[in-house]
Amino acid sequence: MKIIKYIFNVSLFLMMMNCNQKENQLVVDVFETSESGNKLTKVSNFTSTENASIIKLDTSKIFQTITGFGGAFTESSAYLLNRLSKKNRDLIIEAYFGDGEKQANYSLTRTHMNSCDFSLSQYSYSPVIDDMELEHFTIKEDMDDLIPMIKDAMKTSEDGFKIFASPWTAAPWMKDNKKWVGGKLLPKYYDTWALFFSKYVDAYKEEGIDIWGFTVENEPHGNGNNWESMHYSPEEMTDFVQHHLGPKLEADGHGDKIILGYDQNRAGIKEWVDVMFKDEASSKYYDGTAIHWYESTYEVFPETLQYAHKKAPNKYLIETEGCIDSQVPEWKNDAWYWAKESTDWGYDWRAPEKKYLHPKYAPVNRYARDIIGCLNNWVDGWVDWNMVLDRQGGPNWFKNWCVAPVIVDPEKDEVYFTPLFYTMAHFSKYIRPKAQVIGLENSDKELQVTAAENPDGSIAVVVFNEGKTKKNFKLQIGGKETFINIDAQAIQTIVIPGS
Repeated sequence: MKIIKYIFNVSLFLMMMNCNQKENQLVVDVFETSESGNKLTKVSNFTSTENASIIKLDTSKIFQTITGFGGAFTESSAYLLNRLSKKNRDLIIEAYFGDGEKQANYSLTRTHMNSCDFSLSQYSYSPVIDDMELEHFTIKEDMDDLIPMIKDAMKTSEDGFKIFASPWTAAPWMKDNKKWVGGKLLPKYYDTWALFFSKYVDAYKEEGIDIWGFTVENEPHGNGNNWESMHYSPEEMTDFVQHHLGPKLEADGHGDKIILGYDQNRAGIKEWVDVMFKDEASSKYYDGTAIHWYESTYEVFPETLQYAHKKAPNKYLIETEGCIDSQVPEWKNDAWYWAKESTDWGYDWRAPEKKYLHPKYAPVNRYARDIIGCLNNWVDGWVDWNMVLDRQGGPNWFKNWCVAPVIVDPEKDEVYFTPLFYTMAHFSKYIRPKAQVIGLENSDKELQVTAAENPDGSIAVVVFNEGKTKKNFKLQIGGKETFINIDAQAIQTIVIPGS
């Protein structure tokens, strides 16, 4: 009888232990992209270890609200899509804007006003010299390629996406040097240039495309006098926005359009936000700040991002452009995207004292490290550059070849989804607009981690292991936990379902 009672008590104890374990078990879905071959692959059956580090989430600490993630509609990308079969064109559009398995569901996008370096030629929507009232304004250059790509994306996206536009330059006739490259907008054309933005909104609206907002100027410091550009100082841009662009958009019924200032490398952001957000008058029409990563694709510059946020805590801070530049993309060679073989422009061209900012650095690592670093320093949106390029890294008229997440061979009608595509999807697919970045503690400094709570209550945790050793960690939240293993050279998104 005592033996039976003992067995019963032991069984009851084990049952209670098992129930407690289940109650304390955190239920998650884990998706991984890795150097070993996973591509947004759902993984499970993790093994617990004694030396596991801890990632503890804290939903009581709330930071910025997410605007979105995505890429840019460029003439180069749109032209290439038109050279592919309908099957492959649809495959790419659906991959970027669909919400199916291994689709990225982009939510924030960019395009160019007038031509840019990733156009097939140089052109302007205001081709007639001294057309002060822009009576000859036309977007006909966008009708064959760019607008059809945007419309197809809109048809595919169930959630919809925001699109903002950036000019690289006004038409040469509006500038002091009368050239596509460099120079400044002549003050007598400030009102004409403001009208240009308003007409652009109207023209795209007629095509069924709503423009969410603008950056005032792509790279106002210039780009080394290489391709389309127009220069502003912080004071000049703020004068244009405060007294011309903002009032004109407001007067024409477009006062809801977002205006982002700056739009160049984040290392130089301090002098810009000091002027843009100097006082109520200077800040009135600015809705936020746009930044690029080209000062360094390795260093995130957290101090400057924190400074910009504190200067304008209730305004947008969006990374509007980044890409692997100065490279011809590797074709169907996933290993290259995980290897430290890639350089950026500064590796060859930067002054010696600045070369430390431009090491050889694996493309996947740049994207993952940068997006996580940005999210952990108040950035609320991250937009890649070209969505599609060819095997040369073009086409573009200047021949400054770059890499895109999707590479195509239009002659053979072939498509290559690089590891960069899946890296972007780890953020865009699972961290949705209006999500809020939340606090966390991470005991393993070799793991890079960020987390956000979505509007539906689900939480997405992105973990990046750029090391060459497999890692183990416990993910904890609200008294529950789960063991997770992450491969060497891998990025994971861990989804905790909403209650």
